[in-house]
Amino acid sequence: MALNITGDPEADALLDQSPFALLTGMLLDQQVPMETAFAGPAKLRDRLGSLDPATVSGTDPEHLAEVMKQTPAVHRFPGSMAARVQALAAAIVSDWGGDTAAIWTQGEPDGAEVLRRLKALPGFGEQKAKIFLALLGKQKGLSAAGWQEAAGDYGMPGYRSVADIVDAESLTRVREHKRAMKAAAKGH
Repeated sequence: MALNITGDPEADALLDQSPFALLTGMLLDQQVPMETAFAGPAKLRDRLGSLDPATVSGTDPEHLAEVMKQTPAVHRFPGSMAARVQALAAAIVSDWGGDTAAIWTQGEPDGAEVLRRLKALPGFGEQKAKIFLALLGKQKGLSAAGWQEAAGDYGMPGYRSVADIVDAESLTRVREHKRAMKAAAKGH
């Protein structure tokens, strides 16, 4: 099943084909709409000519920040997010030999180990790592034992996160869930 997150078939195709693009989209998914975050990797690829971890980590940091700022901007905080994307790319190169998918495939890890590996990445805290693990399990065929338990609530059926978006209707339902969670957190 092809990913359908951004509403842009070309951006979604890149997310589908490139584990690094998908991981980068997840990294960018903060303080911007989900579609904007996950469309970011396609913008970066188009502007840099390539979106492999070695290219991104080897790009001059000032140039990468400028590329992120080009209209339409990749993120509302292009400078800080350029540094985060570059740190993520460098970690993939140094820790995983440039192979992003090795994070969830190397050595046949179980769900808890994949979660641990994701949390070790720059910019990936507990919640972001769990959401990405759920995305791998629900939409990318990850069959690691215990991935649903390791992903917590995000591994359950429902409309909680980007892991549950498969079309426009599910996007709307995830948005409604997020709004309800924010309202509950504020005590309204």
